[in-house]
Formats: sequence, structure tokens, C-alpha cells
Amino acid sequence: MTIFKLSSEVEAASGAGRPVVALESTVIAHGLPRPQNLETARRLEQIVREEGATPATIAILGGVFCVGLDDAQLEHLATSGDVKKISRRDLPVAAARRWDGATTVASTIWIAERAGLKVFATGGIGGVHRGRLPDVSADLPELARAARLVVVCSGAKVVLDLPATREWLETYGITVVGYGCDELPAFYLRRSGLPVDVRADTPEEVGAIARAQFELGKDGALLVCVPVPAAGEVPADLLNETLEAALAEAERNGINGRELTPFLLSRMSRQSGGATLRANIALLEQNARVAAQIAQTLKG
Repeated sequence: MTIFKLSSEVEAASGAGRPVVALESTVIAHGLPRPQNLETARRLEQIVREEGATPATIAILGGVFCVGLDDAQLEHLATSGDVKKISRRDLPVAAARRWDGATTVASTIWIAERAGLKVFATGGIGGVHRGRLPDVSADLPELARAARLVVVCSGAKVVLDLPATREWLETYGITVVGYGCDELPAFYLRRSGLPVDVRADTPEEVGAIARAQFELGKDGALLVCVPVPAAGEVPADLLNETLEAALAEAERNGINGRELTPFLLSRMSRQSGGATLRANIALLEQNARVAAQIAQTLKG
């Protein structure tokens, strides 16, 4: 059985040394409502192409780890009710049982690295969860294990414990680059009050740091954090109000673990009148554009 399958487009681009940008698929199957999920998936691929790179949306279909999808496969992920959410721990089960699965940040990193890709764009990474338990997203250790990969995001999801997440990144030696900013973005917010390690204002500056990291053989992905576009930022008062309401509802309903983050994001979108959803789509599009521009500096 073939476990890895690169699309002909991704295989040709990689073989020729042309830039390729990995995209995750959980946002399609579980992160955004219909019809915005499919519209956004198509738009992200279009943006990557407009910037001269090849998109490689990653998913698991029939147990095969697919790197690069066609439009019918994107539509299947967006509309099927039987696409599982696949993190790193689920990969062998998904392959053995031939599941259809949407990849999280952690599993996308694992697959992208093994496919030889250098740049991955997503929305927000997972992190340290709120609460008394030391609940840490699989995204963080996967970021610490990865090598020769640039991950472009808008910081960690705002529903998480952001100071604890920033401390985790520092403890495990993950270099955090602020793209046009001096503070770690907070997903729907442009600022968190938490510092980045270095600021870079152009794709070329990021590319230079990435090449130095690759040459050093340093473990850990290079984490490039891009603030949500100013026009899409959710007002802090509205965000805090909707977050507190969503957290209270989750506690009343006993929702926790891997189901908590998507529940909170969904409730916040509804309670904010769609403001958080619009911000999510805006930052996804911007991150895809920045990632493609960075990939251009690393081609060859």
C-alpha cells in the first residue's frame, strides 16, 4: 500500500526546485462553517499560485497521506460528514484503517517535512490550554521536533493560555519571528503584550534566518507570526466578552480536550456576529500570501 502520494503538480514543482507551500486541512473539514470552508480552501490555493508558488493542501484520503489535492478532493473534505480530525498520534491508525482525515497543524508538519516541503501556512497554532491540567497541544512538541521547516501563523489561538504558550516556545528553543511586529500576535488580535525573538519586515529577511537555521541543523521549526490584517481585527472588548461567554458554556456542557478549541471558536463566531469568522479568514489569506513570498526566497 502506498502511504504517501504527492500530486503531479507538487511533485513537478518539488523536483524542479520551485517553491511549494503546505496547507493544512482541518480548517476545511472542522475549522470553518459551510460554505466558507470550501470557498476559503480554494482561495488559499489561489493566493499561493498568485504569488508564484504551488499549493500543497495536505489530507488523508482512504489512508493515503496526500500532499496536494484536486478540487474534487477539497470539496469532499468540505462537505463529507465522515472526515476525521487527525493529529500526529492518529496517523498510524488512519493509515491502517484507511480513514479519510483532515490534518491538524501537528500532523501537517509531520507529513510536510517528510515530503521535503520547506514552508507551511496555517491560521493559529495550538498551545498550552487554560485550566489546572498541564494540557499541551500536540502542535507544540511537533514544532520543537521539526527541522528545515518554516511555519507561518498568526500566533496561538486566543482561547489558549498565551503567556504559558509563549514560555513553552522559549523553553524548547523555537525561534519566534514577528513579521512586521514586535509582539506575538494573538490570532484575532494584532497584539498580545508578549515579545517575539526577532522582528523581520520582508520575506527576504525571514528567508535569511531560515537558511541560517537550516545550515546550523537546529531542531525546531522557524515560527513566523503575522498579525491579522488591521481591518479584520476583532475589537478587544467584543473578543473578551464572547470568549468568556463561550468558556462558560463549555464548562456547563462538560466540553474539554480536543473538542474544546473548535467548540469555543464556533461559539465565538456566532456570539460576535461573525466578526471572529471574518478575522479568521482574513488572517488565513494573509498567512498564505506571506508564506508563498517566503517560499520564493527559499526555492532551489
